[in-house]
Formats: sequence, C-alpha cells, structure tokens
Amino acid sequence: MARTPLLLALGGGLAMAAGIGVGRFVYTPILPPMVEALSLSKSQAGMIASANFLGYLAGALLAALRLPGSRRAWLLGSLAANALCLAAMGLTTALAVFLALRLVAGMASAFTLIFASALVLERLAQQGRGELSAVHFAGVGSGIAASAALVALLLAGGASWAGLWFASAALALVAGIAVVVLVPPDTPRPATAAAKPPPTGESRGFAALVVAYGLFGFGYIITATFIVDMVRGTAGLAPLEPYIWVVFGLSAAPSVALWTWIARRRGILVAYTWASLVEAAGVAVSALWLHAASVIVSALFVGGTFMGLTALGLVAAREGAGGDPRGRIALMTAAFSFGQILGPTFAGYLYDRTGSLATPQLVAAGTLVLAAVLSTVADARRRGRI
Repeated sequence: MARTPLLLALGGGLAMAAGIGVGRFVYTPILPPMVEALSLSKSQAGMIASANFLGYLAGALLAALRLPGSRRAWLLGSLAANALCLAAMGLTTALAVFLALRLVAGMASAFTLIFASALVLERLAQQGRGELSAVHFAGVGSGIAASAALVALLLAGGASWAGLWFASAALALVAGIAVVVLVPPDTPRPATAAAKPPPTGESRGFAALVVAYGLFGFGYIITATFIVDMVRGTAGLAPLEPYIWVVFGLSAAPSVALWTWIARRRGILVAYTWASLVEAAGVAVSALWLHAASVIVSALFVGGTFMGLTALGLVAAREGAGGDPRGRIALMTAAFSFGQILGPTFAGYLYDRTGSLATPQLVAAGTLVLAAVLSTVADARRRGRI
C-alpha cells in the first residue's frame, strides 16, 4: 500500500525514535539511579555504554553485507529486538548481562538507522520530497525527549531503575508497532546498470568525511552519556536532573531541519563544519565552567547539533554512492561507532582517577574542531580546489 511522503517520513521518524532515541539514549537518564542502586563505578557505566556502541559498530558492518530478506523485515526485526533488550535490562543486576544486552541493542540500533534510512530516504527522493528527511531524522530527538520525560515522571513517582527500563521498552514497542503501519513493504527494485565510480575528488573527499564522522562520534558521546550523571553529582545542579535531558532531546528534534536549511544555502559540508564548531563549544563550556547556565548551554549546543551532524554526514555520503547507498551509510556508521566506543570508556577511566570529566570533555572538544577542519578539506576536494 502506498503512503504519502509525510506519513512515510513519520514512519521513519518513529523507527528512529524507537531504535535510537529510546534504544540507545535512554541509558543516559536511567544511568544515575542505576549507578546509585547498584553501586556501579564510572568505569563500569562507561563500559556498559561502550558495549552498546561496539554492538552499533558490529551492526553497521553486518548491514553493509547483502543480507537475505527484505530491508523492511530487517528493520522490523531490529525494532522488536530493541524492545526486548530494553525490557531485559530491568531483569538482571549482573554486569556481564548488561554488557551483552547493550551489545545486542547496539546492533539493533545500527540496523534501524541503516535500513530505515535506506528505505525512507530512497522513497522520499524518488517522490521529490527529500526535504522531509528532516522529519525522519527528527525522530531521534523526539525519542530522546519522550523517553526523558517518561523517566522524569516515573522517578518523581518513586519508580525503581528496573521499572524505568520496562517503561522504556513499552514506549519503544508502541512506536515500533506504528512503524509496521506507516512503512509499507519493499517494492521490487529495478535492475540498473553498474554505477559509475565517483570522481577522484569526491572519493578523496569521502575519505576525509569518514574520518571527520568518526571524530564527531568521539566528540559528542562523552557529554551525551554523562551529562545527566554530572548534573546529579554536582552540588547546586541536582534540581536540573529531571529537565536537562529533556532539553537535550527537544533541541535535537528541530535541529535537522535547521542544519539542512543551512546546507541548502551554504553547502552540506560547510554546514557540517559550522555544526562541528558549535558542538565543540557546547562540549567545552561545561568543562571550563560547571554552572547551571553552562550545562544548559551544553545541552542546547550538543543536542542541537548531534543529529544535524548525523544527517548531514549521511546525506553527504549518499550523494555520491550511486545505486544502493547502504555501503557508504554503513561505512560512515562504522567510523562513527569507533569514536563512540572509545569515548565513554576513556571518560569513565579518567573520571575514576581524577574525579572530573573536564579533561575528557576538553579532548572531545578538540576532536570536534579537528572534524571541522577535515570537513573543510573534504569540501575543498569535492570542489577540486585541492
């Protein structure tokens, strides 16, 4: 059954909300009560986060293969696995089981991103409605905001950390059921002639973009993983705990539309450079000055750029793919995952030894500045200037 472009984009957005906004990022607001109840160290908390990102990497590499079955079947299976893993997190207290569950959930998140984006962005482009990709990617921020509000409400009502996982699983399941309705089965793809290889400048530009994307993964994830825990553990900031992750998610939801609007006027990689610098400022500000105002600015700047950067990077990769863009999307996602795997473990290790996240945050800000430089290089190479 055909779907209007808007309904299709909404279906993609709900898939991104369930698989990524809830599946990956609900760990951040659940982390503080979970650490408190189970006496987890920052290193252990970072390991659990990194296990999710290791799974994300494995999922990205697997999705690049010619897997049997339809893309929609893989998408729906991934959403089901995601909901099951979320629920199972509330049924154990063993670190090894947490690591295994977050590993599998990470694979499901990567599959969701790659198969949902391949399905939805391709169909929107075919219908001449590429601008609705903003609705698709906005699902991540919407999922973050919705799950953050749910966690805050349940915490206010005295819910346990395990109950937070069960409620998040239910939220992801409801969104996944809506995806079944809104994203129709695959249509047969006509055979096409072998795609011409991209021009040399574009290939060289893509290599620089892949590295920049990996640095972006490292640069944003430390703040995205620990900002709520940092607020909870800092005297004077604790009242912000129920709200800071909601702010992060609400700033993420419209950010893709903003950054794609800038990209249409200035170019995708120029917008990518600007967003990287804004995000670097957001990461650095709470490291240099830990105050309510700086934490809010950090949530706004990082929340308001990380999905914009995700979308811009994938769209830039897709531009020169030729045929099925899954390979390039998967390669970008793999590079992104390497950065995310390193970030939480690196930050947790230093935190346990110094009692502060300032140093890893400043390192992260530096990697984002370097990502901005590399995206400028990629743009120059695409334009044949170097």
